[in-house]
Amino acid sequence: MPKLAYSPDSRQDLQDIKRYITEKLQNPIAAKNVITRIRREIHKLKDTPGIGPSLASHVPVETDYRFLVCGNYVAYYRVIDNTVYVVRILLSGRDYFSILFPE
Repeated sequence: MPKLAYSPDSRQDLQDIKRYITEKLQNPIAAKNVITRIRREIHKLKDTPGIGPSLASHVPVETDYRFLVCGNYVAYYRVIDNTVYVVRILLSGRDYFSILFPE
């Protein structure tokens, strides 16, 4: 079974999501539920790392990134050796291309 690892950026993404929902939307219960859902969906990658589609089919660059929709958020990840490496977790409407592939 593959291991699951979170990048520092993805960990920060989770903190930012929780903080935004808790502070800006003033809904700490929803924040906890959203983070729980995201983590639950990502945890499924340990059993089936190929469930997320390849990002290469959606962008004009060759990449080994895959993505997994987690409610209103998208987890971008790579499978390296025997590890599923979660790179970023972004709100679905964000410009993920410029975040994942900065010039």
